[in-house]
Parts: sequence; C-alpha cells; structure tokens
Amino acid sequence: MLNRVKRIHQLWRHFGPQWLAYRVGYAARLRTGALRRRLPAQSWEAQPLASLLQNAALAQPQSYLDYRKHEAPPFFFSTADRKRYQPFFAAWDDQAEMTPRVIAEQLAEGCLRYFDHTTAQTSFPPDWHKNPFTGERISADRHWSQINDFDGGDIKIIWEPSRFGFAYGLGRAYWRTGNESYIESFWSAVEDWRAKNPPQQGPNWKCGQETAFRVMAWCFALYAFLDAPSTTAARVAQLAEMIAVSAERIAANLDYALSQRNNHGISEAAGLYTVGALFPEFKAADGWHQIGRRALERTGRELIYDDGAFAQHSMNYHRLMLHDYLWALRLGEILHDPFSDELRRRVGRAGDLVYQLQTETSGRVPNYGHNDGALVLPLNNCDYQDFRPVAQATHYFIHQARLYAAGAWDEDLLWLFGPQALAAPVAPPPRADLQAECGGYYTLRSPAGFVFTRAASFTDRPAQADMLHVDLWWRGENIALDAGTFSYNAPAPWNHELARTAYHNTVTVDGSDQMERAGKFLWLPWLRGCMKTYERSAGGHLVYWQGEHDGYHRLPAPVTHRRAVLRAGDECWLVVDQLSSQADHDYRLHWLFADLPFEWDEAQQRLTLHAAAGAYSARLIYLSGEGRSTIARAPRRSARGWRSVYYFNREPALSVDFEQRTATAKFVTVFAPDEYRVLRDTSSLGIESNGWRARIQLETNASERLITSAFLDGAVQDRLEMR
Repeated sequence: MLNRVKRIHQLWRHFGPQWLAYRVGYAARLRTGALRRRLPAQSWEAQPLASLLQNAALAQPQSYLDYRKHEAPPFFFSTADRKRYQPFFAAWDDQAEMTPRVIAEQLAEGCLRYFDHTTAQTSFPPDWHKNPFTGERISADRHWSQINDFDGGDIKIIWEPSRFGFAYGLGRAYWRTGNESYIESFWSAVEDWRAKNPPQQGPNWKCGQETAFRVMAWCFALYAFLDAPSTTAARVAQLAEMIAVSAERIAANLDYALSQRNNHGISEAAGLYTVGALFPEFKAADGWHQIGRRALERTGRELIYDDGAFAQHSMNYHRLMLHDYLWALRLGEILHDPFSDELRRRVGRAGDLVYQLQTETSGRVPNYGHNDGALVLPLNNCDYQDFRPVAQATHYFIHQARLYAAGAWDEDLLWLFGPQALAAPVAPPPRADLQAECGGYYTLRSPAGFVFTRAASFTDRPAQADMLHVDLWWRGENIALDAGTFSYNAPAPWNHELARTAYHNTVTVDGSDQMERAGKFLWLPWLRGCMKTYERSAGGHLVYWQGEHDGYHRLPAPVTHRRAVLRAGDECWLVVDQLSSQADHDYRLHWLFADLPFEWDEAQQRLTLHAAAGAYSARLIYLSGEGRSTIARAPRRSARGWRSVYYFNREPALSVDFEQRTATAKFVTVFAPDEYRVLRDTSSLGIESNGWRARIQLETNASERLITSAFLDGAVQDRLEMR
C-alpha cells in the first residue's frame, strides 16, 4: 500500500487540487455532522405531502390521484396502451424460462432474485436490512452518513431489494395477465419499505445512486398500475411523498456523486431530472429538473469519450450509463424537452461500442472491468449477460432502425418507444476491427471469432489493474476470459481480489500489481498504455496489433511489457509477450480459460479444451531459457481458477500460469483448433496443420517490434511485412 505522503501526491497529480480540497471538505462534513444537520433524520409524518406541493390542496389523496390520472406529464407509456401491447408479449415469453410471470410468482413465495441471477429464499416483503446469504444485518437506527460502506459485509446485497428492480417484473407481468395480485405485491412492498426506512435513516438512504434507481422503478410502477383498483388514492399520495423526499436526498448530496466522475453522478442526475420532469407539482421540481439536466449534459460530455468508451472502464457500468441516458433522453423527447445533439451523439457512439464488442451469437461482451450485477432497466427476458437489448434500444433511439431481427431483446423498444419501434427496419452496420483509442479498447475480428484487448492511458480512475488483458472468443465460446467481480466486500480470498493483475490474462512482475492498491476502488499511480502498431495484410488473412504499458516502470529496476497479437487465418492466434529490464525479475504469464473438458500436456505445455464447436488448444512457448507452469481449477482457499459472471456468484474456471526468472523474457502463446504442430528456431515459428501453414518471423533483439513478418501458405496464401 502507498504511504500517506505518496498517496496524497498521487491524488493531487491525477485528480487535481480542486478535487482533493473538495474531498477533504466532504470528509470534514461527515465527521462534524454537517450532513446530518442538512438532511436530518425524520419521520414521514414530519414531511407531509402538503409541505412538498406547490398547491397544498392537491395533498388530499383523491385530489392528488385525480391529478396524476388526468394532468400529470406523460411517460413512456400510459395505462391505455395495455391491451395494445399484449399481443407482442407471447412471442417473447414462449421461448423463455424466466418470464415476468415466473418472477412475480416466485416473489410472492418469498424467492427474491439478486443481481438478476442468484435467488434467495426470504420473505416478501423482504427484510430490507438483512443479507440473506450471510445473515448479517445493518441497523436502520442511524443516520445514513454514520454508516460505513463496508459495515456488515457487502452492503450491495442489502441495497439490492431496495432498488425495487422487481417492480419492473411485476409491471411486465401485470400488463401480460391483468393479475391484480402483482400490483398488490408492489404496493405492499412500498408500504413495508416506508415503515422500515424512515427518511435519512439506515443503509438504504446511504447511496444517492441507489435512491435514484429506486425512484425510477417507483415511477415505472406508478404509471404501469395507475388505473388498477389496488392503486388507491392513499397509496399514490404516500408514494409521491416518498419520491419527493428521495429527490431531496439526491439533490443535497449530488456534488459528492459528481465528484466521483462515474456512474453515480449520472444516475443521480437522471433520478433528479426524472422527479423534476414528471412531478412538476412539487415545490422544488423546477430546480431538480434544471440541476439534473445540466448534470446529465456535463457528465455526458466529460465521461463518454469521443470514441464512445466510458470513463468507468467497465462493460457493465457502460450498460448502466446507457440505461440512465436512454431513460432520461427518451423522457426529454416525450416531454418536448430534448437534450443537446452533442449528448445524443455521444450516447450513440457508446451504443455503437457495445455492438462492436459483442459476439454475434449470444449478444455477450467481454466480462471486463467491475461487474456488480447492476441492471437498471430489466425490461426483457434476456439473460443478464446479453447486451442486445441495450444496443438495440440505443441504436433505435439514435437511428430509428434496429440492429437485430425480432427477438426477446425488442421488449425494451416496446416499453420505451411503443409498438412503432418494433416495425423499424433492421439495418446493422458491419462489425470490424475496433480501435477505440480514447478508451483504449481494441478488437481483432475473424469469421470465427475475435480477440479483445486493452491498452489505455488513464485520464479517469482505473477500475482494475489489468492492462493488456486479452479475451479470446471462438465460434461463440469465450475461450480465454476475464474473471469478473465476485464481491466488493467479502471474507478472504474474495475481498475484491479479482481486480488484481494476477487474475487477468496478462503478465505480472515480481508478484506486484501493475499499479499499487491505495484503496478498495483506487489504484495509484495511473499507468500509461497505448497501441503501437496495427497492420493488416492485403488479403486480410493476417492482422497484427501491438501495445505496451509502463505500469512496472515504478520498480527499482523498471520493466516494460510489450504484447503483440497476430491473427493468422480465421482461427489461429498468436500472443507474444516481451518483458524487458536491466535486472532479473519473476515474470508470470497467466491465462484463465472456460471450464470445459480438457487435457493438459505438461511436456508440451499445451491445454486442449473441448468446446461445443470442437477442440481448441492453447500452447505456451518460452523463446529463451526455461520456466515452470501450473494449472488450477476452483481450489477451495484461493480465488485462482474461479470466475464470476454474475455478482456474488462464482463458478470454476481453468487457470494456467507460466513463470520464468530472467531480465528479458519472451513468451509466445499459440491458440488454434484441431491438430497442429509448432516448429521453432531462434528467430521464427512455424505452425502447420491440415491444409495450412504459417511462418512467423520474430524480432530477436529487445526492440519495440515483436514480429517482423508473417506468411500463410496452403489453402489460403497471404503475407504481411511489418513496417
């Protein structure tokens, strides 16, 4: 860990003096109780609806319900649309296991879904302050500012039910069936949450982003259930009061969320804009509307890079950001309050990036960066890993066209844009090699799959120490993969361990991370990485990429890590790693593979995986000296050999590593299907299989270029000379 002086220096360097001064001041406000005095803990009765409305006469419940039914601003849909929408649902539900009706019925039985995957048998309404997996509780008798994020285990598990994500499932189930019990489930949950979570008290008020997600879900349900008998005047009036108090909570601490320069500021701005726009009857509505709108514009310009990458360096947070903006921008469109063309363009580019990072068959993307299970708009039957719904909705919003033919991913279009969106033309752009240099995302594609890698110079806080990580996808299967995120706060070895360099598909030096961990979500100093070379042969059968990073320049004997990726034909890949220093170091190359039936050939250091599409192999070659290799699968007391696709859920994976102690090391990993032979000498590699041959000339000196030429012969002939 960094010492205090060094840490302050790095914070000053990367975040700037203004940010540092603000965070010091914020910490002081927490310690002195200034935040508690600004937002005091109160009872609901201390903030009656009449005190929150511009016209106190509306506070009479029946008057307020009449107002909401006849004069309130429009939403994505109205209750009059229900019969018109019903014919579309059957086609989406016929092929799905987890339909809205199943979710609603499980909920009634006390089976609650966490992070859109893992279920827990609780009660319904649930205990809002208990972790059902560990039994840990967080008391609700303290002001939220007095509760530490990491008291009581993983607070995200406490927060998850209070996001009211289940409200979307209940709304979707009711619109399909007309079953009033689903509406009653929602209102009983609202009433119980209100009774157990008085304003500003307990963990569920601690995070403004969680408050914003809850408000968005409440709004969805209010509009979906507004004409139902269970939606009584008293219930609507109480929910309106809860929404207004929630907006006050967000507004009072929005500056802190914005200072984080991530999804928190965007989500809280979206929540504030939502309340201001949909509830103009509140006294503070105009101010909330304007503050939220300005923050959404500013954060969009600052945090969505010119190439569509997002400052939070995470594919799941990228989707979260898109959901926030789709919600807010579509509301603005409906309410004749459009956002700027520049913001629309940036959101469109962010959607394009998702599309370019997808595998064609399943809609999945690399499990890259923090993945905390967030799914802000669960409006379809698709699996959590399927990014087609958000890519489809974003593309339609920008272009009024669809990326994919009809499927379950279209349900988002229906809820956000109406039936006309389902008739939009299908006009997908081609997927090609991606070079998103601002964000540092790169792909090399072939007809059989793609490689994803990362080489970035951080201008915003890094999420994980994983530069030059490589994902490899073959015939729809994620062969070499990212371990993901299990939990942000769990007992060892699961205490946010998978963010470290050693668990990614890259090289670790002397057991150190590429950056030093200065906090649970803070790495310092920020490394610099970049793409150095991208070249493509005339025939397109040979493609070469090379990048590097300086994360190990901080060591007493600095090390430069360069990585090259070569595509040879449609299904063969070479990854070449060169580590250069003036002194000996312990170098460890790590690969994490899908948990498939396998054979491990120790003599050849070759792993053969038996995927659904056939056998696929990875073989390591040391180009100088000797080393040692180990393989692990799901050991009990280590995070190695595991992966987490869904938050707080882990599954086995195959971990293979290769270690060598030297000053300059060069590793080559060959990925290819079927049977092949590798021939090598001091300066070249030959790969031979049925019907094709590749010859790769390697740079023998410790120079910047790792491969100088490549040739294909046999069924396909091509050549590439590196410039």
